[in-house]
Amino acid sequence: MTYSSTPELIATCWTSAGNIAPLNTPEISPVPIGERLEAIASTGWAGFGLAYDDLVAARDTIGFSGLKNLIDQAGFRHVEVELLTNWWDDSLSHEWGPQFELLLDAAEILGARFIKIGTAFGEPLDDLDFLVEPLRRLATEASKRGTRIALEPMPFSMVGSMPAAAELMRSVDMPDCGLVVDYWHVFRAGTSLEDLSRSVTAEQIFGVELNDADAEIKGTLFEDTRDNRRLCGEGDQDVTGFINTLQAIGFKGPWGVEILSEQHRKRPVREALESARSTALRCFPA
Repeated sequence: MTYSSTPELIATCWTSAGNIAPLNTPEISPVPIGERLEAIASTGWAGFGLAYDDLVAARDTIGFSGLKNLIDQAGFRHVEVELLTNWWDDSLSHEWGPQFELLLDAAEILGARFIKIGTAFGEPLDDLDFLVEPLRRLATEASKRGTRIALEPMPFSMVGSMPAAAELMRSVDMPDCGLVVDYWHVFRAGTSLEDLSRSVTAEQIFGVELNDADAEIKGTLFEDTRDNRRLCGEGDQDVTGFINTLQAIGFKGPWGVEILSEQHRKRPVREALESARSTALRCFPA
């Protein structure tokens, strides 16, 4: 039972995906969708996320209407869908355009809070003005379908930090375009909680992802984020301080939990979900 005093937590897509990792081909969870949603519901989560390949598989088997029935039966209050990239490149619209259409269909039928988008891997860019008009176009299309666009900055991508992303959102200046604040990407970008507090507003924050990590980076930044995240409170980062900072800004939730690690993927899905939720809850101020 989830009580009103308990923070609403969302099992973001990789937290419940089982033994599958980003950039696997395809990125389809080995856990059947009905079994997966039952495990998420029975371990106390208020919502969940699904990645693109899982959405394709759901559409082609039970259909989005069938998936919506499962969502309603389980009583989930929040749904997230992801991930779109290359959306700024018109020369690749034949690839990302159909992907965006599927994400729009999924968001509309499933009632998704937003569509998460990312940018290309590489060194963070100083000049992000070229992204403003493409973001406005995406947000306009999303708004027509009853959803929003949420950009996730990553320190190994074009939009590398929350301060840079927040400034980009001020340039876009549309209420249906905002940010996903993933704590791993915040601290690995070298952004302090003070810098985060100064740069981002509550209105810009559409989604939050809680996690933890060791102080030392193992491998590349991408390898570290994919394979070595820790459960909340079991690494070297200040998860409670991050939560306090976002609450002080005015963010009220719901809170995503995104655990990505080789260890997490090897656990039975229900056990992985139970540990991800219980450790995240312990990081919230009493």
